[in-house]
This record gives sequence, C-alpha cells and structure tokens, in this order.
Amino acid sequence: MAEAVRGRTDRQVVRVGIDHFKRLVARRTAYPQDSPESYYLDSWDHTAIRDLLLRPLGPGGDRRYRDAVADLPARAAVDGPWHVAADNAVLLADGVFLQRPELDPWWDLRIWVDIGFDEVLRRGIARDQRWMGSAAEAERRYRTRQPFGCLSTTGSRLVACPPARLTGVVGQLAS
Repeated sequence: MAEAVRGRTDRQVVRVGIDHFKRLVARRTAYPQDSPESYYLDSWDHTAIRDLLLRPLGPGGDRRYRDAVADLPARAAVDGPWHVAADNAVLLADGVFLQRPELDPWWDLRIWVDIGFDEVLRRGIARDQRWMGSAAEAERRYRTRQPFGCLSTTGSRLVACPPARLTGVVGQLAS
C-alpha cells in the first residue's frame, strides 16, 4: 500500500509497522501470556505509539519520530535513530488494533483492509515461526488469540472497536 501511495503523490510517505511498538514480553504481566486478553490489552505500547510516532507527525508536531521501540518478537528494546519527516509527510502505519480508543484522536483517516483468517494465519506463521519455535506453535498461538479485528472471546470478531464505525476507507485483500 505504501508503494501505491508513493506512486500517487510527491509527498514523503512514512511507513511504520506497529508491531515494532509492542511492549517487551517480560513487561506483559497483566494477563496470562498466551491469552487473547494479553494480546489485545497488554501487547502494544500505546503511549510510545502516541508520543514517539503520532504526536510528532500530527498537526503542530516537531516531525521528529521513531519507527520502532522493540524488535519484532518484542524480546529486546530498540534504541534506533530519530527520523525527521517533511512538514507535509503522510504516515502510513500498518498493523492490528490501530483503531483502539486510545489512538482514536490521532488518526486523520483509517483504511480497513479486510483480510480473511486463512490469509492472516498464513502470513503470521511465515513471519513468526522462527521466534515462536515452530510453525505449529505459531499456528496454535494465532488460532487462540484471534489476531485480526478486535478482541472477542465469544468467537465473533470486531466487538470492541468495529471498523465500519471508525474507518474512512474499507477494502478487501484480493486473493
């Protein structure tokens, strides 16, 4: 998506994967580690997302931002460089749970890409099997955490923050 946006504008497009803003695993203690509640409520560092990414790139921000605070398995902190975005830069942040109420005031536009569970599972296993120990472990964790949409422990998804209410653009991933 970032490449498509870049092809349509002369503005700088800053792409950031929100998975780099996870709390370190050792600090996720509010819920059982493999529970859906831990995944939804305790995994992302919303303060860092707001203060190091969204506020600096938002209206009146100083344009100095960070694109990561943790490595992808969230086992180690990342003390990477500060970046400076152009005054008219476009931030394209991708990841799950970006429509959380804590982040709601910071978005100008939300794009919901509806991706079926089979594709989510395929991508998650390919990306995470190395640090999770095996493809089977990655599949087990994704099947028990419901990693797309918003948390629902009742089997339905999109209960806590339905995308249709918050999204300016809705799309579906083509197979």
